Amino acid sequence: MNKKIGFIGAGKMAQAMIEGIVKSNMIPKENIMASAATEKTIDKIVRTHGIIASLSNIDVARFADILILAVKPDIHGVVIEEIKKNIKQNAIIVTIAAGITLQDIEQAFGFQVKTVRTMPNTPSLVGEGMSAICANDYLSEDELIDVERLFHCFGKTERLQEKFMDAVPSISGSSPAYVYMLLEAMADGGVRQGIPRDKAYRLAAQAVLGAAKMVLETGIHPGELKDDVCTPGGATIEAVATLEKEQFRGSILAAMESCTKKVTTLN
Repeated sequence: MNKKIGFIGAGKMAQAMIEGIVKSNMIPKENIMASAATEKTIDKIVRTHGIIASLSNIDVARFADILILAVKPDIHGVVIEEIKKNIKQNAIIVTIAAGITLQDIEQAFGFQVKTVRTMPNTPSLVGEGMSAICANDYLSEDELIDVERLFHCFGKTERLQEKFMDAVPSISGSSPAYVYMLLEAMADGGVRQGIPRDKAYRLAAQAVLGAAKMVLETGIHPGELKDDVCTPGGATIEAVATLEKEQFRGSILAAMESCTKKVTTLN
């Protein structure tokens, strides 16, 4: 891809994205630039990834064909006010923050700007991210595909209508935290029954990884896959019955609802 990629902000998510892009060899390192607030972070980015780095957001804005705003929702307005007179004429602006709409970005710039709203997640750190994507009408299909190709460097993407984007954190953005809690509980259960903790974590994590892969690669409904594990009168159906009694599904649904409510109040 013959594009220059800029990151304003260089936190964990930005660095995960940068690492994936660099490893893919899709973009030469000299065509990737990031800004950060401290010299320490700048030094780390250059040393770890070999890209260009700067303390100046304006430098990155002038550099980038695709400009990724990797900053917290509450400072988008401040950052855009700083850079809006310095972006390239056909620059594509990408936000990765929860609760920031396409209209928010357009209004902050004050003029027509190509904008993509995304919601990646932390498994991007290991190349298994899931990112929801939507764009405004100013992008061509080829331009949107270019953005998707970048995100494919560290995981998968799914296009959604913007009306669904506020719900995405609850199902893929924040949900790794739910899974980590599940894994921790499963490991604790194993330890309670005498299994060494390190082995309990590996057993639990591989089981969750395998179950997820079964859903993705077979296309079989999760309920059917669950039924396949539950032999009549067996141990698994006893465990499932207990989960139902303890409102396992209801707890997940309630957690997702509270997550979405919070997202809608962030901006």
